[in-house]
Amino acid sequence: MRFLLLPFLIASAYAQLSGVYAITGGTVIDGYGGPPMRDAVIVVDGERIKTVGPRAQVTIPPGAQIISAEGMSVMPGLWDMHVHLMLAGHSDYDHWDKTYPGQFESVIMPASARQLLMAGVTSARDLGAPLEASIHVRDRVRKGEIAGPTLYVSGPFVQHAPYPGTELFRWGVNGVEDARAKVRTLASAGVDTIKLIDQDQMAMDEVMAVVDEAHKSKLTVVGHAHRPIEILRGLEAGVDNFEHTGLATAPEYPAEVLNAIKARTARGGGAGPLFWTPTISVLYNYDYLRTHPVVLDDTRWHEGLPPSIIEDIRKSIAYPERLSYYAQVPYRKPTLRHKFTQLRESGVMMLIGTDSGVPMIFHSQSTWNELDVWVNQMGVDPMDAIRAATYWPAVMMRAEKDSGTIAAGKFADIIAVRGDVLRHIDLLSRVDVVIKHGVRYK
Repeated sequence: MRFLLLPFLIASAYAQLSGVYAITGGTVIDGYGGPPMRDAVIVVDGERIKTVGPRAQVTIPPGAQIISAEGMSVMPGLWDMHVHLMLAGHSDYDHWDKTYPGQFESVIMPASARQLLMAGVTSARDLGAPLEASIHVRDRVRKGEIAGPTLYVSGPFVQHAPYPGTELFRWGVNGVEDARAKVRTLASAGVDTIKLIDQDQMAMDEVMAVVDEAHKSKLTVVGHAHRPIEILRGLEAGVDNFEHTGLATAPEYPAEVLNAIKARTARGGGAGPLFWTPTISVLYNYDYLRTHPVVLDDTRWHEGLPPSIIEDIRKSIAYPERLSYYAQVPYRKPTLRHKFTQLRESGVMMLIGTDSGVPMIFHSQSTWNELDVWVNQMGVDPMDAIRAATYWPAVMMRAEKDSGTIAAGKFADIIAVRGDVLRHIDLLSRVDVVIKHGVRYK
């Protein structure tokens, strides 16, 4: 009985901490890219921010609770634009896909959502999972029944043909009319975006049909960028956001691909930005995880998972150096910096996303690791990196009126960490305060 009551008790505790309160004394990084605001006050009333400004210019309502943020960086909640809630770091996909589908919706996806939220991720895009589970978990989070980020879900991948044993969350396309029908089914079910992969294996008219039908339903299309033809076909069809650096061990993007990307970004105007989520830390950090597996023992990734699943994951990653998933990393890692730079210089709008949930990439750790690699290995300015995890994802998902920045009238999605996050981005590894839609979860 105690187990059955726990979710209700947790939800009640969070609800008791909501209401009118003021976050005072912190240095606010609002997400717009301007200078941080020292000794700031943010007044929260219900779900939304009522006022934000320097202490001398803000009147705190009588009776408001006070959260002291002195010595802290206060910023918008993070977005992670590429997560897999149905995965939890296990290294054997065949085993996972056969063993756990019955627990995706009830156990694994809620645990993943909670871990992301506790890590400061208040919005996330889930790219690839069973349709009903995706919709149900997203909606339960929105209703407050599950602790998690505001979720934007794609449901199943759309591709030429599902890989054997993955039909539950991968939908094949057979002809133009089938492509349109599959997208209409997803749109009618209420997905937030369409995930398109292996488009180089599809007929071009099928690719065009997927993107066109999605855009008719006012849905963005996210496409894989593993191979040059995938990128070129995606660009021709009008894909809105590409995922991964891709191209395996190739040292750079070929001129044909770069020219096509630059032609698309140069159009601008009504076409809007071309977004790219490089998911670079999953490859960049493998060497470190292999050599320092103590990182894998951080128990935060256990939260919400039963002991049997935790032990199964542990056994699957007991020998990181043996994982076939990472076999090419020694040859791919040296190419990452140049490809990352090529993308930045091509004019694409880069977004923080992690592929969270793939082998050894845990939801409790993934997002800050991506930011850390961007800043400390790729040379991205910390403010630009933070905006790629706050402002620009909200723009990409057409949620910027409500999310992505700290401003009056927007949802109170706010995190805080002790210290100067613009000097030490890895402070985000342990977020001290997590507020989502005005409710304090941490």
